[in-house]
Amino acid sequence: MSRLFMFEKPLGMRDTLPELYEKKHRVRSAMAETIKLWGYQFIETPTLEYYETVGAASAIADQQLFKLLDKEGHTLVLRPEMTAPIARVAATKLLEENLPVRLAYSANVFRAQQREGGRPAEFEQIGVECLNEDTVSCDGEAIALLISSLKKAGLQQFQVSIGHVGFAQELFVQILGTNGRATALRKFLYEKNYVGYREHVNSLQLSSIDKQRLLQLLHLRGGEEVVSQANDIIENGKGKQAVTELQELWDVIRDYGVDEYVKVDFTIVSHMSYYSGILFEAYAGNVGFPIGNGGRYSLIEKFGKNTSATGFAVRIDMLLEALGSSQLVNTTHCIFFSQERRQEAFQLVQKMHEQGKQTVVQDINGVKDLDAFSKKFADTTYLIGGRIDE
Repeated sequence: MSRLFMFEKPLGMRDTLPELYEKKHRVRSAMAETIKLWGYQFIETPTLEYYETVGAASAIADQQLFKLLDKEGHTLVLRPEMTAPIARVAATKLLEENLPVRLAYSANVFRAQQREGGRPAEFEQIGVECLNEDTVSCDGEAIALLISSLKKAGLQQFQVSIGHVGFAQELFVQILGTNGRATALRKFLYEKNYVGYREHVNSLQLSSIDKQRLLQLLHLRGGEEVVSQANDIIENGKGKQAVTELQELWDVIRDYGVDEYVKVDFTIVSHMSYYSGILFEAYAGNVGFPIGNGGRYSLIEKFGKNTSATGFAVRIDMLLEALGSSQLVNTTHCIFFSQERRQEAFQLVQKMHEQGKQTVVQDINGVKDLDAFSKKFADTTYLIGGRIDE
């Protein structure tokens, strides 16, 4: 085996060392506790799925899928996201009674990277899906739960931007005529490249009025007042319906009492092709990408159920970056023992474990640098010879 493959990891893969693992566990547990309080039930799906079902239904680009073959020659994929697997499960096993279903998950997903550039190929998401419920109240619930769970995780400064997939799309088609011509503008918005968007609009062979309508879209970001302003640049159709839904959503969010965390942003678009209505993204700190996102989608229809759903996913690694480098409080104890007091040490550590105290029991002869090892613990007990020193 070459030295390269002895010490290197596959592109985009990461090791999680103890301190980071504990931070992830703490954040995950806090969010999961909140999600359960809202009545969502956690499920698990296989890490491997069939390419023809989940792989094809997912909105993740084909070149980002990890593919392999089973012994029968079927193409499998490592799940690239969780919405498609949950849609598969719900359509086949959970929606027979045609009632709303609230599900949650915490799982690793896999997306291949051509160049690492700091982007992981495996990362953990925690999120929820509210299925078979098509009211704006349900979209508002997802946003309010996202805010509540982020606060429970310890995040204090963040913002959730809400938009609608139908608004920009309808505006572009009204002015440009075809969905194909709108692709470039959507790409600029997805990349948050507003300079490129303006330059592209100015290069188009359009009337000054239509150019102004396209440029005005960039100003539709702010508070509730932005919703009414959107009516000035959109004509009748799906765009007007999007404005109506966002106004209703704002009312729901205000009734939840979380409107201080929310901004309206009509420029939000998604690379996920199955989104069909309200969209939202969560931003925090100096993190350059959304730490979470979600919205209304129609993916379940691909699995034979004519219904829609809404939900969100939070990336744990992005959330930890937003939370910063705060150190965990060390609450682990250590009991050093000599051979003649070993039984006493074992009895003491058992009592401490029963009391819920994290405690290490360590043979003192197995440590070369006692001072350095002791610094790893909140406090230390020595059982040596005939006395106890603390």
